[in-house]
Amino acid sequence: MIKTLIKNWWLLAFCGVLDAMVSVVYFNHVGHGFHGLKAVVFLGEVTLAAGVCTIAAGIWSSRNRKSWLLMLNGLACSALGLILTFWKGPLAFNTIALLIVVMAISFGIYELATARTLRRLAGVVSVGFALVFLAFIFRWIELEPGSPGQTLLWLGSYFGFSAICMLGLMRNNPTFAPRS
Repeated sequence: MIKTLIKNWWLLAFCGVLDAMVSVVYFNHVGHGFHGLKAVVFLGEVTLAAGVCTIAAGIWSSRNRKSWLLMLNGLACSALGLILTFWKGPLAFNTIALLIVVMAISFGIYELATARTLRRLAGVVSVGFALVFLAFIFRWIELEPGSPGQTLLWLGSYFGFSAICMLGLMRNNPTFAPRS
């Protein structure tokens, strides 16, 4: 059991680092967008790795009845990673936004269901991100056409927030925290 807890701790730490890397890549391209396929493929590979780590953490913590929410988050993140890695045609923002909605809702509900005070706030903020991305999908909030900056800023913000939450979840949850 101790080995499983340690594995989960490292998986969530690694997932948090990967989410932070994704956030940095998005923020790095805010001013000019993605002009080469290499950056998008790298982004996809890192996103896929983060999704796989989240799925594994959910599976290895399956004694927690809410771990399916982590697995759903990881599946959506992995799907986004696969799309970014292998999709060669134009990609609609709505596809990415819908996957972000699934990730944000699943993680937000997980945080709210397992939360202490600070993590409840993280759960509410995560659901807030989901609502914003839904508003983009339904065009209740319009993004500036032709400028990737706003889109990349929102995506970078979500993944930065996700990184902080993963690291916080790893550190504050007795299911994942390392034992001394």
